[in-house]
Amino acid sequence: MTSELSALVIAILLQAAAIGIAGAQMNRELGLRYNAGPRDKSPEMSPRLGRLRRAVANGFEGLAMFAPLVLVVVIAGKTSALTAIAAWVYVLARLAYIPAYALAWSPWRSVIWLAGFLATILLAGIALFAGT
Repeated sequence: MTSELSALVIAILLQAAAIGIAGAQMNRELGLRYNAGPRDKSPEMSPRLGRLRRAVANGFEGLAMFAPLVLVVVIAGKTSALTAIAAWVYVLARLAYIPAYALAWSPWRSVIWLAGFLATILLAGIALFAGT
């Protein structure tokens, strides 16, 4: 498996962990009955739970760009030390982003997000222009 694909798998596992963390916080705050129910009404939640839920949503948005780009780079045979670094920067940014968002680290949450986003854009550039 390439380094980029390993990073993708780790990014997916981090997203699963973020879902678990947000779900556990929801159980603590709103109870298992609400969390397992149809959620027809939105009860008041703490700022931290709201941030955790937004971090999960943002994780899906990031993966929607990162995952296909990793696959394109690998399938097109454009992997390199630079693509491996970009993939792992994305993973490290996601790892730091969850606590940064949950704990309201401002402006660091945005800086961390930007690092992951730029790593993703770098992969896009390499997918399009490397070896052409």
